[in-house]
Amino acid sequence: MNLRDKLKMLEKPKVKVNVQETVPAQPVFTDCWRTQATHAASDYPISRETVMLMQGDDMPADFAAERILYLDTETTGLAGAGTVAFEVGLGWQKGSTFHVKQLVMRDYPEEKFLLEEIVRIAEQFDVVCSFNGKTFDLPLLKNRFIMNRIRTDCLDKPHIDLLHIARRVWKLRLQRCNLTNLEEALLGIPRVDDLPGAQVPERFFSYLKTGDFTLLDDVLAHNEQDIVSLQNLLCHMCRMYENPEQLRFDEDVYSMGVALDRFRHTEEARRCYQLAGGSMHAASQSRLAQSYRRSGDKAAAVHIWQGMIARGEGGIQPFVELAKYYEHTARDYEAALDVVRKALIRLAEPALFENCAVQEARNALQYRYDRLKRKAGKPSR
Repeated sequence: MNLRDKLKMLEKPKVKVNVQETVPAQPVFTDCWRTQATHAASDYPISRETVMLMQGDDMPADFAAERILYLDTETTGLAGAGTVAFEVGLGWQKGSTFHVKQLVMRDYPEEKFLLEEIVRIAEQFDVVCSFNGKTFDLPLLKNRFIMNRIRTDCLDKPHIDLLHIARRVWKLRLQRCNLTNLEEALLGIPRVDDLPGAQVPERFFSYLKTGDFTLLDDVLAHNEQDIVSLQNLLCHMCRMYENPEQLRFDEDVYSMGVALDRFRHTEEARRCYQLAGGSMHAASQSRLAQSYRRSGDKAAAVHIWQGMIARGEGGIQPFVELAKYYEHTARDYEAALDVVRKALIRLAEPALFENCAVQEARNALQYRYDRLKRKAGKPSR
């Protein structure tokens, strides 16, 4: 036996081992997470005419409170192409009950199912109501529809954006018109242990890492209250616009008048101006006079300016407006001169501080006074 044969005998036989690699099962995504709750609906009627007063936009001819879809989203960020609405709350009224349905994508592949459910629900309604939805929620959702190749026309409906209505009426008094502040100031509903909106994206990403769905409990509670508050706030706004005499704060009555003026609801605006008193009385009277002047009722405007001068309201503005009327409309230069003279006397009163605006007003009045003297045929002094 040679060396080669001996070496072959020492070799150990090779044993073939069948190794079956275990591939972890891939999760199957067939739907998003859903939950639904009910609340008592506000019993104040929401009319088409009142919504159009507040909104300035047309509403469907067959407008009905039960055809309004309330919508609010919770997102992974505030802006950017990668921002996703991982939770969407939807609400609607049916009889005396207010229904809230919430949809959550538990992972990104479930976004498609969440969006498809929004389409299915939105198709049943005629109007969308949100809080800053025109600027944020709807553009975001439409962008995600496009990314998922889902049609976007389900959201192409008349839109009641309560943020814009709120700012027009309450910004003067409240300054901050976020939903939480409005709930407490207008509805008397303070939030207790509410999750700050800035923490919502962090909660979702923590959930994705840990799989602990309870991390989203506070997010869902926050969103549910947002949806309920949308209906309560809309009803409160309708009551306010229909009964401005019941408002406690003159700033709100005045601001409502300005908003109604902006949308050319003249009679309703004048009603608010006439109701506003206190610190807003002078500004309201000035707006009321301008409203009459624009409509051609200059006699009513003159009466208001004369009343403001008699009460010492509005600084020199009513003097200026009255002088313009006497000069350009009545052609009574003597009367215009008298009004300007009184305004100059008022500005001549000593004050501790005199800013540039006062000096500019005095110069403008003096220029007007000299011009009126020339028109009246009197020599200038």
